[in-house]
Amino acid sequence: MTRRSPRDIAADIAATLKKAGHVAWFAGGCVRDQLLGRDPKDYDIVTDATPDDVLKSFPRAQPVGAAFGVMLIRRHGMSVELATFRSDGIYVDHRRPETIEFATAREDAERRDFTVNGLFYDPETDEVHDYVDGIEDLNGRILRAIGDPDARFNDDHLRMLRAVRFHAALGMEIESSTEAAIIRHASNLSGISTERIGDECRRILSCDERIKGIDKLERLGLGAS
Repeated sequence: MTRRSPRDIAADIAATLKKAGHVAWFAGGCVRDQLLGRDPKDYDIVTDATPDDVLKSFPRAQPVGAAFGVMLIRRHGMSVELATFRSDGIYVDHRRPETIEFATAREDAERRDFTVNGLFYDPETDEVHDYVDGIEDLNGRILRAIGDPDARFNDDHLRMLRAVRFHAALGMEIESSTEAAIIRHASNLSGISTERIGDECRRILSCDERIKGIDKLERLGLGAS
């Protein structure tokens, strides 16, 4: 029997939700990588279905972040995260929001980190939904924070290291106001656990352009964190 591809498995999950009357789109990194001609490592889905709605279509789905509207569906040895469209409250611990509210697709896109990660894709219609001008930045190989960059990095300090990782891994130049905000917030990394920082740094060092990443860490004041 022919082994099903991760994309086909994710598309089937999305199709099942659509048949139940819901919106279901690919989201984030898998959309970005697909548009860049790269093979996505995994697939995430966003939907207007609530966790209770998801369980009606997928009784074996597991809540991995029920408070954040995130469910995990396992198919053919693959795990797909499925999240309800949401807007985020305050990030008191600079890691996760204290509260969330189920919201529109636009609001969900606007809560994300960088424009190139705020894209949605409908696998049935082959349509990209872009609420944050992510396609323009993707085509220009520009990494730009969504909305106010200071707010994005204040919400989650680790996003600064992710910016460097995307810079090194995807060959993207960090937009000037986004880069300036990283420099302003660089000292905040001292409040992040060494485990989380170490994980991001290892991912930077695993990039083919690791030297480029290390140089950017130093230039942005993140090297001593």
